[in-house]
Amino acid sequence: MKKLPVIAALAALAAAPAFGEGDPAKGEKLFKKCKSCHMIVNGDEVIFKGGKTGPNLYGVIGRQAGSYEGFKYGKGLTELGEKGMVWDEALLAEYVTDPKGFLKAHEVTPKTKMTFKLKKGAEDVAAYLASVGPKAE
Repeated sequence: MKKLPVIAALAALAAAPAFGEGDPAKGEKLFKKCKSCHMIVNGDEVIFKGGKTGPNLYGVIGRQAGSYEGFKYGKGLTELGEKGMVWDEALLAEYVTDPKGFLKAHEVTPKTKMTFKLKKGAEDVAAYLASVGPKAE
C-alpha cells in the first residue's frame, strides 16, 4: 500500500506538461496578451505598461506566490504562498497554462482570479518575466 502514493505522484508528473527553456524575445511579444490585466513596473521605471486588475509582475520570478503587496489574491495562490511556494520559470509557465488545474495539482483551493489560459508560449512568457526582473545575486 505504501507504493500507491509514489505511483500516483509519478503518474501526475508524467501527465504534467513539459516546459523547456523559454525564449524571452518571444515572451515579450506574447506578454501583450497579459497586459490587459498586468503591468511590469519597477518603481518609476515602466517596463511594460498594462492593467492593474492583476498584480505587477516585476520580480515575480523569485517571489513567494500570492505575496505582491496590496493585491488581493484568490484563496488558492494565498494558500500556496503560505506553504512557501516561490515562483520559478517552470512553475509560472505551468500556472499560466491552466491556473485552476495548477492549483488542484498542488492540492490547494482551486480558486483564482486568473481565468485566462495561455495555450502556447508559457515558457517564453516566464523567460521574459525572468529577464526583466531583478538579477539574482
